[in-house]
Amino acid sequence: MISRRNIRVKVMQTLYACSTETEQNSKVPSPSKILDQHFNQTRSLFVYLIYFITQIARYAEKDAHKRASKYIPSAHDLNVNTKLAGSGLLWQILEDKQLEEQLKKDKPENMIDEELVKKIYNQLTKTSEYHHYISINQQSKQEDRKIFEFILNDYMLGNEDFISHIEELFSNWSDDGEMVVQLLQAYLHKPGSAKFQEIVSTDKARFAQQLLATVLDKNDYLLEFITPKLKNWDPERIALLDMVIMKMGVAEFLYFETIPPKVTINEYIDLAKEYSTAQSGHFVNGILDNIHKELVQEGRLKKTDYKKA
Repeated sequence: MISRRNIRVKVMQTLYACSTETEQNSKVPSPSKILDQHFNQTRSLFVYLIYFITQIARYAEKDAHKRASKYIPSAHDLNVNTKLAGSGLLWQILEDKQLEEQLKKDKPENMIDEELVKKIYNQLTKTSEYHHYISINQQSKQEDRKIFEFILNDYMLGNEDFISHIEELFSNWSDDGEMVVQLLQAYLHKPGSAKFQEIVSTDKARFAQQLLATVLDKNDYLLEFITPKLKNWDPERIALLDMVIMKMGVAEFLYFETIPPKVTINEYIDLAKEYSTAQSGHFVNGILDNIHKELVQEGRLKKTDYKKA
């Protein structure tokens, strides 16, 4: 479920955290444990988004109850449409046993902003899309999905208040948001399809742990390839994150035979541009490209059976 790019980001963040802790002489947690925490955070974000959208849908019933309980309810108060709260899609989600188990672990109800849920629901009920939905008498999987996607796209992702809320809760939103939203969109099409405990496939989990372990175990050897290429660069001005990225790149050259060098270089250029300094993309590109050429010339690059990275 998690892409190789996100795997690399989390390994990079784990290595950076370990390097920072070492420099500060702090107690260094297990790198493997730090990496697992990153994956757990991705899972929790996914679960929370599902939970939040169900709370918006379920608020229709809560709203109806509140209005009917007024001292002198109006005819409108007594006839609030609760179709959204009784939708087939919502109940397919609520009856998902795997989600139920994950909700017990994550306890998203302790993080939910009830006022934000209420605000979004009230805004939703004023839209033509909502009125079209409740005007349809029969149950329709397609219409259920359309209104849920409308809520997600326009009233969650398109809502500054919601984005601020999610950013406060999940520091990984900027890293994982796009990918997790894609997972949620797929889930809305097929509730019950997500294997929350397998948010990382077996192959990708193995890749993540092997990449992390390789960079840590072969640190000095990897530096033997990088250090000679730094002659024209001031070592003191090389960002720590750039060094982490370059070591990961060289590790992939040497120890991951099925990943094409071009894929490795392009991936780490992109990570350097996005996560490090303005000059980092150019810098990482130059160093990794030189190391790659040297390995090819010396016949030390062993690559077989290229697979999509």
